[in-house]
Amino acid sequence: MNWLDSVNFDEKGLIPAIAQDKATGRILMMAWQNREALQLTADTKQAVYFSRSRNKLWHKGESSGHFQQVHEIRLDCDADVIVLVVTQIGGIACHTGRASCFYRLLTDDNGENRWQVVDEVLKDPSEIYQIVDALSVSDDEKNTNVHTFTQNIDNSSQDILTKLDKVLNERKTADAKSSYVASLYDKGLNKILEKVGEEATEAIIASKDLQIEANADNRSDVIYEIADVWFHTMVTLAWFNIPVTAVTDELARRFGLSGIDEKNARTQS
Repeated sequence: MNWLDSVNFDEKGLIPAIAQDKATGRILMMAWQNREALQLTADTKQAVYFSRSRNKLWHKGESSGHFQQVHEIRLDCDADVIVLVVTQIGGIACHTGRASCFYRLLTDDNGENRWQVVDEVLKDPSEIYQIVDALSVSDDEKNTNVHTFTQNIDNSSQDILTKLDKVLNERKTADAKSSYVASLYDKGLNKILEKVGEEATEAIIASKDLQIEANADNRSDVIYEIADVWFHTMVTLAWFNIPVTAVTDELARRFGLSGIDEKNARTQS
């Protein structure tokens, strides 16, 4: 019998996986694994998890470089919880830049229970993760320690484009080795446009996959890829010092106009 057959995956084919530091015994994070993720973890000796909202595998550290070297894989008595005994590369497991995701402690404040942050931020997340993740992270990934930059900005949908535009322009003076966007600027316009093309192609593929599967639960992939398209087109705008409001103003100008009339007017002009 295959060793995986002894694991009690839930009705969705998943099992919770807890990462525990080998040296200290501290709980670092909790995420989910499916059969493939658990098999890959055993094969590669590095932690691989499964994102429920994106419906795909993710290799811990793929963006941050903070991989988890797996020393032991343990299964509980009910065979429905996995513990990974790991060495956390970089000493940071949490997307907030802390050593552990469990950094809040329930304390007694004059007879009233409250959560207190007891762990310091070891490194600013904006210095760890690629800024492209700002528009592609999901709620599931936030809860399971996947990278996010959006913790540092008030990302209401109403003004996120303006705020992101500001960040993109600030990255022009950043070190290319510490910022994904700065590295794009450093490589030049051709690289930026290449990324626009790549992301547009991935958005097309995700959309066609969704059409074939006809499964609304998988639409997160389409959202993820289109967010990447928008992001890289905004980098293009920033390259030419064109504010994103120039595009939103143009859309506002067209709003309420017949698309045919607007196109004809452009042709005539």
